[in-house]
Amino acid sequence: MYEVAVIGTGPAGLSAVLTLKQLNRNFIWIGSKNLSPKINSASEISNYPGLINVSGREMKEVFLKQIASANIEITDLQVTGVYNLGDHYSILCGDNMFEAKTVILGLGVESIKPIEGELDYVGMGISYCATCDGMLYKNKDIIVYSTSKEFEHEVEFLASLANSVKFIPLYKEVNVKASNIEIIKDNPKKITKENKKMYMNFKDRTIEADGIFMLKQAISPSILVPGIESQNGHIVIDRECNTNMPGLFACGDCTGRPYQYAKAVGEGNVAAHSAFDYLNKN
Repeated sequence: MYEVAVIGTGPAGLSAVLTLKQLNRNFIWIGSKNLSPKINSASEISNYPGLINVSGREMKEVFLKQIASANIEITDLQVTGVYNLGDHYSILCGDNMFEAKTVILGLGVESIKPIEGELDYVGMGISYCATCDGMLYKNKDIIVYSTSKEFEHEVEFLASLANSVKFIPLYKEVNVKASNIEIIKDNPKKITKENKKMYMNFKDRTIEADGIFMLKQAISPSILVPGIESQNGHIVIDRECNTNMPGLFACGDCTGRPYQYAKAVGEGNVAAHSAFDYLNKN
């Protein structure tokens, strides 16, 4: 069991693990080795101390060098659930599970708002994890909604199980290869359910399926962490980055505005010290 699990590889998560390294804590860092999509797409960053008018790519290279220099490893998995087990937490990453006494969430924030009706049917026809729930839809008809090309291998995995897949990508240059995948280039407006069937409604049509998979880079905190207190899509924290759940801390964009790298780094440092203090007291 780890002392701390840090989830998210943006500036907040990086700041937290660098601090935990200095504090000699035993931790696991889970997230993309490509770091934050927000950093990768930034054209210029002009208000980060120590870096003068750098691009997101330049900042990313600095971060990667610092990670390598500190000999810190990233566990390149997407977290699909964080569960409070009383005296510790279980972190689910598809087929993988890790346990930690404390957790620091540096999740970032959803760039795309949930579709109307999406949150009403989580676990009742809507899933966010292909490997967790794919077998439930073996030989059935499914809809797969994806915000990023990085999930295409999961789409093909689902296609290998399902009877048919209606695939709705919100990006260009789609490259999925399976004869039972139908690509639909349209923006869904609403999700409904009737007689155990799921319906995704568009402006001019409605498609039906047995289940819907929402493959996103960020998942709403209330879905990812059952029981966590959130407000307007952000995790509620105090000045020490405590959430409403003992041993669970949050930092960065997921805690609210301003969405700034400097703020995220500061909160990451605070969260790491708070986790350290919690471990010492417990």
